[in-house]
Amino acid sequence: MKQKDLSYIEVKDYAGKLAKAFLYNPLTPVLAVFLLALGYLSLEIMPREEDPQIAISGGSIIVPAPGLSPKEVEKIIVEPLEQKLREIKGVEHIYSMSLENVGIINVMYYIGQNREISNLKLYDKVMQNIDLMPKEIMMPVVKPFDIDIDIPIVNIAFYQKDSSLSYPKFLATIQNLKKKIAEIPNVSKTALKGEHKEQFNVGVDLNKLKGYHLSLGQIVQAIKAISLKVPNVDTETKEKKIVVFGVKNAIETVEDVENIMVAQYMGSPIYIRDIATVTDGIDFQNKKEASIVLKEEGKTLKYPQITLSVSKLAGSNAVFVANDVKALLEKNKERLEKLGIGYKITRDYGKRADEAVNELVKHLIITIIIIAVMLVFFLGFKESLIVTFTVPAILAITLFIAYISGQTINRITLFAFLLSLGLLVDAAIIVIENIHRHLHAHDSEHKDMDTLLVKATDEIGAPTNIATLAIILTMVPMAFVGGMMGAFMKPIPLNVPVALVASLLVAYIFTPYLSRKLLSPRDDGAHAHQTKNSKGGM
Repeated sequence: MKQKDLSYIEVKDYAGKLAKAFLYNPLTPVLAVFLLALGYLSLEIMPREEDPQIAISGGSIIVPAPGLSPKEVEKIIVEPLEQKLREIKGVEHIYSMSLENVGIINVMYYIGQNREISNLKLYDKVMQNIDLMPKEIMMPVVKPFDIDIDIPIVNIAFYQKDSSLSYPKFLATIQNLKKKIAEIPNVSKTALKGEHKEQFNVGVDLNKLKGYHLSLGQIVQAIKAISLKVPNVDTETKEKKIVVFGVKNAIETVEDVENIMVAQYMGSPIYIRDIATVTDGIDFQNKKEASIVLKEEGKTLKYPQITLSVSKLAGSNAVFVANDVKALLEKNKERLEKLGIGYKITRDYGKRADEAVNELVKHLIITIIIIAVMLVFFLGFKESLIVTFTVPAILAITLFIAYISGQTINRITLFAFLLSLGLLVDAAIIVIENIHRHLHAHDSEHKDMDTLLVKATDEIGAPTNIATLAIILTMVPMAFVGGMMGAFMKPIPLNVPVALVASLLVAYIFTPYLSRKLLSPRDDGAHAHQTKNSKGGM
């Protein structure tokens, strides 16, 4: 199609200029296809979440103060530090706890503050005032909140079906799987919950201990000499034995523990094996235990379980990350079954986000169909088709702008589209209605079709622009709402104005173009009768 010269048509508004520029432009259909493809790709690749992510900034300052009472901690550490922290711009709340030997201060910034900058300001303020604290205290620990990655998107409950499988082997298998999941792109954090730590258990015979004139402290010191951490002691005795455990360091086997020399008795060395029984097991001191209850073949079965939680990086697609995790689990399913390990996904945020988005997209399509059917009765079938096309084109532009601006697609984003859907078709309906009116005027048969389409679009340009601007201005105050609600509803003032501006451009560009393709001046019976009478009068 060649570009037709329409310079003879005079226009006053941008609406008429756009209509004239694209009425015969060969790139108009290409632009339409490009916009629809762009919108579809944006919908598919935009990060999907159930709810919008809210930037929450803050952190905790932990000040160890050995030997100080809660009152002393409050007066000489917490209160002075609180006053200094209030000098930081953007701090909303400060909470503190003064405990025996330690002071804890929690700082919360206003919603929307940049988390990285807030963390840096918090650390900087503490370090600037470290000289004002008592010399007896230890170095303060600044621990920022990490809300973005602390909320898991997938929880997997692993349970031990085969009782012959040792717990250390069960735990080691889950830990290896945890490492593989942590290597998946966009996975930020993995954590195990409900697990017992692997350890060496030293069952001390108190009678032998007494016979060799030894104390429990000597055993602790002996193990401590080659262990990274101080062994913990469970003072609850059973059958005159006591449990001591140490974290592996130089200790690698049960024999290593048994061969630790505790002391010398009458010139002979006394080893752990002489006074205790050493086994490789788990931390019995941890009284907490997690279990999963399943119904299989009409039976209720209870298994010990470990929960693996997986979090994603901020701004990444929850659906893609969750699917990658599930794919890795499926890949290792056969191996886990052979070991007697089962698993159940107890939380799938990606699936919930995908379902929420798909559900709203489905309702969006239903709403478009309802609008199209309704317009058939008021404007006509072809006019309804033209208006219906503009809706996906407008949404495509809005989705693309949202994608390049770093937004995610979630329930609030789609709610913004649904909210503005009735407004999106206003411009197209106004343009097509005016074109329809001109085409059905009694003298339309004698007018140039191109002039009619451009003039009809140009006529309503100014009032339509003003009406759209007025609606956009009603959305502006929502952008200044603060707090949690303002951050949660932010997609509405961001996307609705973009959608409304897009609706004007699409209405002025594509409505006249499609009208030229589908519509024509109507020569109805009334018009024919009027023409016949005028001829007879002559």
